[in-house]
Amino acid sequence: MEQIEVSTGGRQAFHDITNEVQAAISRSGVQDGVCFLFCLHTTAGLTVNENWDPTVQQDIGTGLDAISPQRPEYRHSEGNSPAHLKCSLIGPSQFVPVAGGKLVLGTWQGVYLAEFDGPRRRKVVVKVVEG
Repeated sequence: MEQIEVSTGGRQAFHDITNEVQAAISRSGVQDGVCFLFCLHTTAGLTVNENWDPTVQQDIGTGLDAISPQRPEYRHSEGNSPAHLKCSLIGPSQFVPVAGGKLVLGTWQGVYLAEFDGPRRRKVVVKVVEG
């Protein structure tokens, strides 16, 4: 098991961590199996999505803002309830197959850390299991 650390920028951003995950898989020596990823935070999540056109991540952020805007009736004292809701919608984990020592992703897919309350230093656990 390894941890990837990501320093995030603004309040909401998507960080492509595909290369870091692939490096962890290579270090594991596993050729065929599954890679389990888990984000250790409640205001950031993980998603697999398009990594060719960066406007896709902007559009996802815009959509999530529409679904979970700041609201005056939120009671959480830190003022980041929308970040918690977005994390719940995106989720903290992903499973990605591994074949030939490589992530099995579609042509346009990448693995993203989704930051909803940055800037922060985020940790993602990477566990590669043979099988």
